[in-house]
Amino acid sequence: MNTRRSFLLGAAGLLAAGPAFAAKIPLGEISGYLNTIKNASGKFTQINPDGSMTTGKLYIQRPGRMRFEYDPPDRSLVIAGGGKVAVFDPKSNTPPDQFPLSRTPLKIILEKNVNLGRSGMVIGHSADAKSTTVVAQDPQHPEYGNIRLVFTGSPVELRQWVVTDDSGQKTTVILNSLKNGASVGARLFNIPQEIQARGLN
Repeated sequence: MNTRRSFLLGAAGLLAAGPAFAAKIPLGEISGYLNTIKNASGKFTQINPDGSMTTGKLYIQRPGRMRFEYDPPDRSLVIAGGGKVAVFDPKSNTPPDQFPLSRTPLKIILEKNVNLGRSGMVIGHSADAKSTTVVAQDPQHPEYGNIRLVFTGSPVELRQWVVTDDSGQKTTVILNSLKNGASVGARLFNIPQEIQARGLN
């Protein structure tokens, strides 16, 4: 279950022989886009630290809530809510492993007010022909790891993220048509209710 913890361009006018680069999306514009995400859902593909791949459905309710439902045969479940992250193992009859949301880089995009302009938060901001990449960390706790966010522009859209956890393990989440404004119920992010529904008290 450790793989679940690790728990998603230059200027125009280059030489004709060189690659075409799109405009690098400013940090303020990216922050503004992330702050527009209140309720969202979509399919995802996850590449785990060992190279294995899993798929599932993702739900987001900002601030502070996220849910990963993994497809069979995995059927794992990860919920972020109430300031915690809970990892449910479908093969276990014991309560889920839990740890503070503040200890995972995912908290950066789940904050009430995302501000990538904060001092020390962004440690990388680059672009290529197709996308803009931002690498961010908690400036107060860089030891918790970082998150690399990949965006496309016109309009700005989050395409994937790579979380590097406190042990250096990398987990990639590739988003498939994240739908903002989706109907997402608060029940999906209630860890105590999920524990009770599974009879794991």
